[in-house]
Amino acid sequence: METLLLKVSVLQEFANLFSNIGETKWQMVLMWAVGGLLIYLAIGKQMEPTLLLPMGFGTILVNLPWSGAITQPGAEAGPISVLYDAGIANELFPLLLFIGIGAMIDFGPLLKNPWLMLFGAAAQFGIFFTFFVASFFFDINDAASIAIIGAADGPTSIFVANELGSKYIGAIMVAAYSYMALIPIIQPPIMKLLTTKKERAVEMKQLRTVSKTEKIIFPVVVLVICAFMLPSVAPLIGMFMLGNLFRESGVVERLSDTAQNALTNIVTIMLGVTVGATANGQTFLSSKTIFIIILGLTAFCFSTAGGVLLGKVMYLVTKGKVNPLIGSAGVSAVPMAARVSQVEGRKANPTNFLLMHAMGPNVAGVIGSAVAAGFLLLLFGK
Repeated sequence: METLLLKVSVLQEFANLFSNIGETKWQMVLMWAVGGLLIYLAIGKQMEPTLLLPMGFGTILVNLPWSGAITQPGAEAGPISVLYDAGIANELFPLLLFIGIGAMIDFGPLLKNPWLMLFGAAAQFGIFFTFFVASFFFDINDAASIAIIGAADGPTSIFVANELGSKYIGAIMVAAYSYMALIPIIQPPIMKLLTTKKERAVEMKQLRTVSKTEKIIFPVVVLVICAFMLPSVAPLIGMFMLGNLFRESGVVERLSDTAQNALTNIVTIMLGVTVGATANGQTFLSSKTIFIIILGLTAFCFSTAGGVLLGKVMYLVTKGKVNPLIGSAGVSAVPMAARVSQVEGRKANPTNFLLMHAMGPNVAGVIGSAVAAGFLLLLFGK
């Protein structure tokens, strides 16, 4: 009898699914197209495939009518819901990912020219501009969470949205990771609009050698300063600096290798699929969500512009010794933004090599976005 009742219950669930398909058909089909576009960009255009491929697949998966990704028949939590609760709702994935990012980053270019930290600050302009705009349309916590998209830093966006209890964390995650992956499309037009070919062609001098001692001391000092000033982001900064200490210490190669490769790859797969799976057509295709996507793009564009404009100031102050293009790398997307600076610099001057110079603002942007996040959490957090 119990078995019969269970079968009837399951059949009823499927009947409900069938009845809802007609109502949501256009939403599902549109999200399939979005997921397919992300997969095409990942495979066909090779645009940050480690991000876009799992995101695109997750987007399609969650919008299949009987996938069971979010809920199973009988209203049980599906596997994606379990992943979300285990890794995003408690902020585990961002913390683990920051260990891997820290282990992959070389702070050498920043230490060679500490003034490059200014770019990491200037490129946060988009965050505060968008926060001001968003505060007119959303409550203050949601506005702060949306503004962090401007850092082009997915883990930090998740961390802030969770800490502030944002109602729009799904849209925020999708926007942040999408813009990270689409940097090669979004940034170049802004960079060209704000600079001249002469400025883009500037070759920068080689940097000094940084000692191992400097590289070991730096992550510890940054952690201590940030923990005292902005304790709310100490976990995020702490994991980032721990990963970097693995790299620079030279005594834990296995841990450094695991953080850079196995750990980062595993978390990226789970995070990418989970982020994509938040794009459920029924909830995602709303005016509020679309507005958040637009605000996120605005934040990112203004952050890029802030970095480039500071680069133009530095170009004038140094009498043409600084290429303004490195300012666009002041956003937190490592190393994608630095690569874009390199590519655009080579287009203006084939002998130009800006990558190592751009890595300074790029890693400064990671710290800058964490500081901006900590400031917002200090003002509006619990």
